[in-house]
Amino acid sequence: MTTAPRPAPRSRPDGTVPARVGVLGGGRMGGGIAHAFLLAGASVTVVERDVESAAGARARIERSIDTSLARGFDGDAAALRRALTVAPDIGAFGACRLVLEAVPESLDLKLEALGEIERQLPADAVIASNTSSIPLAQLADGLERPEQFIGLHFFNPVPASTLVEVVVHERSGPGLPDLARGWVHALGKTPITVTDAPGFASSRLGVALALEAIRMVEQGVASAQDIDLAMELGYRHPTGPLRTTDLVGLDVRLGIAEQLERDLGARFAPPQLLRDMVAAGTLGRKSGRGFYDWNDS
Repeated sequence: MTTAPRPAPRSRPDGTVPARVGVLGGGRMGGGIAHAFLLAGASVTVVERDVESAAGARARIERSIDTSLARGFDGDAAALRRALTVAPDIGAFGACRLVLEAVPESLDLKLEALGEIERQLPADAVIASNTSSIPLAQLADGLERPEQFIGLHFFNPVPASTLVEVVVHERSGPGLPDLARGWVHALGKTPITVTDAPGFASSRLGVALALEAIRMVEQGVASAQDIDLAMELGYRHPTGPLRTTDLVGLDVRLGIAEQLERDLGARFAPPQLLRDMVAAGTLGRKSGRGFYDWNDS
């Protein structure tokens, strides 16, 4: 019996990231961002809300590191673990040159988080938000140094996704977009640069497609599986809009849609089916069920 050859080890991406990077929020998205910077050679500090959450974040990130190593990434597990700090105290960001905010998609929550981050950092440190829909100008209004603030919108799951939106607002410092694009390249990902428009590029287009797909399910046009197959086979999308919604989280989709409805009008009004599923706790993969059953995955 022949065995498949092992994949060639993958080296660290070319380029450099800041030596010390912070991430506020160690959930699926924040943990994925931390994973990406660790593999690119940074020392990463993740801050969670309490000791129990911090322990859970560390376990998730370490499992993610182990998966990357098993798939051929050329790195040392012990060294990567040593480069990771997880703490329940935002003061742990003091030595970081870049801190990314990855808290839930709420304007008030993000304003509070960004203000707390800024108070911990030296004047030349950069703060980035992972927001997928909230206008950066609104977030920048709460900062004393808006010129050191930019959007870095990662995609789920971060380790597998190759895209990062670099979102530039009117008061971003003149050299900051180029610096941010360099970091994205150093992560082995591809940056696109967008201005501070509602939903940026990806959320605006992705949510529009997802909402229409949900309306089609609501109206009985076709099953979720067949709607997804239409886009996968007919338009060569790697994943259909409803499966993608399950992966992103229906609650996240709802929050973005509500923000875009406020900014862009009724064409982004969430379907009642989406509201009902979120109210029932049917949130997609993270809850075990959404438009698909994820309990065995």
